Amino acid sequence: MSDLESLAQSLRAHPNVAEKLRIASAYGPALAVAGNIEIGDDAAAIPDGDGYMLFAAEGMMESFIELDPWFAGYCAVMVNLSDIAAMGGSPSAIVDVLWTHPDSVIATDLWEGMRAASEAYGVPIVGGHTTRFPYERTPLLAAAVLGKAQNLITSFDAAPGHDLLMAVDLRGAYRGEGTVFWNASVGSPPERLRGDLRLLKQLADQKLVTAGKDISNGGVPGTLAMLLATSGCGAIVDLDALPRPPDVDLKHWLLSFPSYGYLLTAKPDNTDAVKALFAQCDIACARIGTISAGHALELEFSSKGERCVFAQVAPAKTARPSKNR
Repeated sequence: MSDLESLAQSLRAHPNVAEKLRIASAYGPALAVAGNIEIGDDAAAIPDGDGYMLFAAEGMMESFIELDPWFAGYCAVMVNLSDIAAMGGSPSAIVDVLWTHPDSVIATDLWEGMRAASEAYGVPIVGGHTTRFPYERTPLLAAAVLGKAQNLITSFDAAPGHDLLMAVDLRGAYRGEGTVFWNASVGSPPERLRGDLRLLKQLADQKLVTAGKDISNGGVPGTLAMLLATSGCGAIVDLDALPRPPDVDLKHWLLSFPSYGYLLTAKPDNTDAVKALFAQCDIACARIGTISAGHALELEFSSKGERCVFAQVAPAKTARPSKNR
């Protein structure tokens, strides 16, 4: 077995990636009640006048809350804002849902984290719901965000021949030893954080990209698999081309969950303009592959001339046929 095949096998076996490879099955219950809204995007895009209202939600894993409650609260806000940005939108407000015991110290840490993110990104937390546990246990937390967009970046419109790009903020470090959370947000200047999110809206309004998704806890392979499932195509990814921090192991980076990271597709004529826009804000952006016909997600080391099939990604049912916007 080659090094590439061994890497692919190891990535497929990781639970975060495996979950993303089968996540389309979770869309089923909503298909009958989604109306004309496609399922499987980073946020629901609801037609509203001449634009769209964006609505998304995130739940924090209990193990994450136990490990780092302040950062879990911070991420409850941050990842929701990333979802809105990934759609080409601007966030308006956050609400949270918290289950906790009245005397929980962890709940206080969760709130402090949410407040820090709200202040850093300039998006208010305007309400929500609190449920009191009658006994002591780990709190649970979810949050939702409302936003708006004039033009959309969706997960449905990648097409064969489009370039695949990765944009990521490398000005960070892992949040704790051995974790996959690449943190380029906490402690960064608020003006920079807000400006960096606005780059996605610029891409949408200038129609420079055809599809996109923020890199989630499935890392690059898991996130790309979701994008390909909703677009109904395949991709070839050159692992040699990935923007990556110095001295970070390739496998660990592929599994990482960056605070600012996006997979985007663009027509080749627009690729340089996309890269230049990110470069203006010191965000690393590189062409890492191409969208292909069929349904194979392939990995390659171009420097070695090696390529293997990582997964066959079945098209997802998204409630209505995708269309180019």
